[in-house]
Amino acid sequence: MAIARLHGGPLDGQILPLDDPAMERLIVPYSETQVVYARKGQPEHTGQGDGPTESAFWFVESQDDIDPDPDAPRDRR
Repeated sequence: MAIARLHGGPLDGQILPLDDPAMERLIVPYSETQVVYARKGQPEHTGQGDGPTESAFWFVESQDDIDPDPDAPRDRR
């Protein structure tokens, strides 16, 4: 098993399973859009008996603007 540790963006701190440990980019659904994370660095814990292989993925972009609270009043300057 391999896992992705996400950094930055709306999914910061989340851990997701990786179907393919060689993946370089993740496109993940978020609310009504999608967010993109890219691998940085080399996988860790790749030996026998040292836990699941872990890769760091960093936020790149979102398909649309991300609004964490769509019901909040907007500043209309």
